[in-house]
This record gives sequence, structure tokens and C-alpha cells, in this order.
Amino acid sequence: MHPFRYVAASSIDEAVAVLREHGARARCLAGGTDILVQLRGGRYELDALVDVKGVPEASAMRLGRAGLDIGAAVPCYRIYEDAKVAAAYPGIVDAASLIGGIQIQSRASLGGNLCNAAPSADGIGPLLVHDATVVIAGPTGTRTVPVDGFCTAPGSTVLDDDELVVSVHVPRPPTRFGAAYERFIPRNEMDIAIVGVASSLVLDRSGKRIESARIALASVAPTPIVASKAAASLIGEPPSEEAFRAAGEIAAGEASPIDDMRGTIDQRRDLVRVLTRRTLALAAQRASAGAAR
Repeated sequence: MHPFRYVAASSIDEAVAVLREHGARARCLAGGTDILVQLRGGRYELDALVDVKGVPEASAMRLGRAGLDIGAAVPCYRIYEDAKVAAAYPGIVDAASLIGGIQIQSRASLGGNLCNAAPSADGIGPLLVHDATVVIAGPTGTRTVPVDGFCTAPGSTVLDDDELVVSVHVPRPPTRFGAAYERFIPRNEMDIAIVGVASSLVLDRSGKRIESARIALASVAPTPIVASKAAASLIGEPPSEEAFRAAGEIAAGEASPIDDMRGTIDQRRDLVRVLTRRTLALAAQRASAGAAR
């Protein structure tokens, strides 16, 4: 491993200054569960590694009237162990509780999962179906971009070399909203999803029709994607097995999977059908339960 400078940043300005000094030869460390493995594997040759866990904004998690703000370095366990967050955002908790094992969840963060930009990332799909946004800091200040569009290719994002993700904002869910995430893996824990699907929907006042919906797919394209046609097919429909099955069929057509050592194209398309149906059913159940409270 190439020798590098380790900087435990205590502010956004300090982190940005180091990134600006070293450019493409610097990276941020949030939990370290990806970047340290990548460094050992020779993916990067860095001159500086910037630890952002000491940056207050990156380590804070706040649930307020406008929604949930999750610092880039907030570990997964803090999300699912917070009772109020878990109750308000079960779809986010679905993913946070699946990323690696318990040891990994004590370090790994949704911010780091997002920046790693793996097509199979568990954390990105739920953020997509919640219409989440990313707060990015750089030399000229901060900017906000939607999670939908943040990842540009496997391992690549819209971040410039001198920018870092500070936090992720998840809007407050509307009434009668439900979301869910499921994945398929060949074995439990510390494995890569063959397919992952996140779904969300909003029911009308009667609870008998779907007002809006979003479906996101992982591990079936170069980046996690939104299956917009499948979601559109649900608008005005009852939250029924028939509607969810039809949406799954459309979602399978929107996927562009590949054959690899973990699965075939046909297997992945079939899994999209199944997991879309399952997550929509669970999202509808959660939306109904939320409306009844």
C-alpha cells in the first residue's frame, strides 16, 4: 500500500482544504468499510485520507418537521436503533439493517454507501424512493443534488475531487406513505445483492387507490435506477396483488442486467418481478398502518 497522510478533520473547511490540496489523490473516510479494502486491493493510490467522523455536520442525525438529516459518517446502527427514526422510515431501516453484519453496521454509513456508488448498493434504492437529496460541500460552499443522478457509473459520482458529502436529507413522508426494501443474496450477511428492490407508495384518503409510487432497482444496471414506468403503472390503481404483479413485469423490462458469476440475466429479471411485488405489498401494508394511527 502506498504511504498516505491521514487527516482527522474537525470541520468541513479543513476536510475541503485537504481534498483541494491533493485532488484526485485524496479520498474521504466515513466508516472505512469500503475505502480501506479498496486501498489494500490497489484500487486507489492516495496521498491523503480524510476522516470525516470528527466533522459535526457529518456525524449528526436529526429528525425534525422537515424530515430526516443523516450525516455522511452516521453509522447504520444509529439509524435502526433510533425508535423514532425506525417508526418514521422503516424503508430506510430495511437497508441499514442489511448492510454487512453487526460489526460492519457499527461503522458503515449510508453516506459512504452512496459515495461508493456500487450498482448493488443496498442503501441507495431506499433513498431514491424517498426522494432524498445530498448536501455536498466544496471550496465555493455547499450545493444540494438529488440522490437520483448522484451516481454516474460504477464507482463514480457527481462529486468533484475537492468536494465531499456532508449529509443526506430524507423528506418527511406524507400521510398514508409506506416504503420497503428487499434484496436477494446467495447467503446471509456480507454478500452482494444479486438484485435489490425498493418501493414506496402513497395511498389516497380512502386507502383504496394509489396516489403516487416510486420503485428503485439495484444490481441490474450500471447504477441503481428508478423504474419510472413501473411506478407510473400504479397511479390510480388499487393496492392489489394484480397491480403489483403488473408493475413487477414492467420493472423487469426497465432493468438492464448482465450475466456474471453471481447470477444470469433471466434470473435477475425474475427476481425484479418477485421483489417488486413483495416490496410494494409491504409498502402498502405500512402505508395502511400509518394511516390508521
